[in-house]
Amino acid sequence: MKAINYDKFRWQICGGLKVIALLFGLQQGFTKYCFLICEWDSRARFLHYSRRDWPSRKSLKRGIMNVEDHPLVEPSKIVLSSMHLKLGLMKHFEKVMNQEEAAFTYLREKFPRLSEAKLKKGIFIGPQIRILIKDEYFDKLLQGDEKAAWNSFKFVVKEFLGNRRAQNYEELVNTLLQSYHKLGSKMSLKCTSFTRICIFPQRLWCSD
Repeated sequence: MKAINYDKFRWQICGGLKVIALLFGLQQGFTKYCFLICEWDSRARFLHYSRRDWPSRKSLKRGIMNVEDHPLVEPSKIVLSSMHLKLGLMKHFEKVMNQEEAAFTYLREKFPRLSEAKLKKGIFIGPQIRILIKDEYFDKLLQGDEKAAWNSFKFVVKEFLGNRRAQNYEELVNTLLQSYHKLGSKMSLKCTSFTRICIFPQRLWCSD
């Protein structure tokens, strides 16, 4: 940070949540309080989808709530990346898909160069996600809760994570969270980011 004279220019910073947590002095790894905006408890899984009013972080003091060191940037200078959130949501959707069904088998055929390990962990890149969103045959193969979650994901990508924000973006995000919960997906840090963005709409993000 000293080498780029950040104290002088104080640019906005857009990056992955792990990088942002590092800049805020938060502990790395599976920590209890891992989010820079609120006191979301990553270990209270029974509350993740039912509780929406997690208190905002009031301070970043060393030794309190997984704060390991002094923050290097101001919270107002952070811009969340829509692409990073999109990749995370895709990952959690694909991880809970039924691997015995035709839709998952189709993914192997659609992306033959994607390794089995990456496929099972849901590691996709932006162009691959855009291809799947436009693939009508993949839509037909999905059934039940998987189809509902995929449709919600597509709506959020088009109407919330792109270059425009729909007026009913809160409804779209709530529908996405409900469908992921019903599908059996764990509440991830990316999903938490969505809930906080809805509560604090002035916090912007960088589109892809």
